[in-house]
Amino acid sequence: MAIDAATVRKVARLARIAEPEEKLEPLARELSGIMSWIEQLNEVDTDGVEPMTTSVAMTLPMREDVVTDGGDPAKVLSNAPKTAKDFFIVPKVVE
Repeated sequence: MAIDAATVRKVARLARIAEPEEKLEPLARELSGIMSWIEQLNEVDTDGVEPMTTSVAMTLPMREDVVTDGGDPAKVLSNAPKTAKDFFIVPKVVE
């Protein structure tokens, strides 16, 4: 896929990037090179290859899902700016 200076100018305008006119042609050549390299990836045979989200197969450790009382309220509220009767006091955000 060949990218010309007009395409680079249009994409730069859409992306709100100010690019000087003398840099458009070199940038177009560079982007064309990148696109041709990406097109080479279409030649790779990926039949039978499972999609993956990471290169390392691993499972996340699970913890027991248990309801607790939250521990010691004094510890939980120790860093709160304002509290009242073991509750956080937060500013009103909805009228």
